[in-house]
Amino acid sequence: MEENDVQQPETRTGPVRIRVAIADDHPIVRDGLRKLLSLEDDIEVVGEAGDGREVVELVEQVEPDVLLLDLRMPGLDGLSAMQALQHARKRTRVVVLTASDDKNEFVQAMKLGCSGIVLKQTAPELIVKSIRKVHAGEIWLDSNTTAAVMRQFASPEDTGSAPGGKTRERSPLSAREREIVALVAQGYKNKEMAEKMFISEQTVKNHLHNIFDKLGVSDRLELALYAIHKGLHLNGER
Repeated sequence: MEENDVQQPETRTGPVRIRVAIADDHPIVRDGLRKLLSLEDDIEVVGEAGDGREVVELVEQVEPDVLLLDLRMPGLDGLSAMQALQHARKRTRVVVLTASDDKNEFVQAMKLGCSGIVLKQTAPELIVKSIRKVHAGEIWLDSNTTAAVMRQFASPEDTGSAPGGKTRERSPLSAREREIVALVAQGYKNKEMAEKMFISEQTVKNHLHNIFDKLGVSDRLELALYAIHKGLHLNGER
């Protein structure tokens, strides 16, 4: 990689909590995002990349908290870059920033561990909000994207099904179970939920087992998508 391929902007004085890297093959897009994020006191842009291979090298070098990642890039596309980062077990949270409306790509990105999907035509303030939410451990999808992802998970013959095509809510969730669903969608781990709810970690696992069975979902991603789709993630926000 050429020295100028990865730009390292100057940091501002004062504490910076969220370190962000920008990956897009269009310099004008990177420039616009950098200027937008420079207006935020709690965000610092720590690097930029113009193709997928540079993305992997950049994350290896600076380990940003959040990566804004375009899916359509030369050298190595965004999904392939995410696969490489997943194999490297990097802790960087990924927000896919795309102009594409390919719902299959959205689903693939979610399965590869991305924490958010933001369309390039979205309002600038929502891009900033998505970074903060994802950094806090939440999943960020707008209503249109959520609906599209849910439809892709559902089977063609059962549009009312949960992700994976199974029947939703064969019996109603209890208040405690709904609270756990909300916390999962906000990114809490089992231990954190146990501490927050003053119950044992095993009790949390038992609740999750019952929730998975009731909703017909198979993992935490599907549960989080279901929660966002139903608005359950809004309960008890951090």
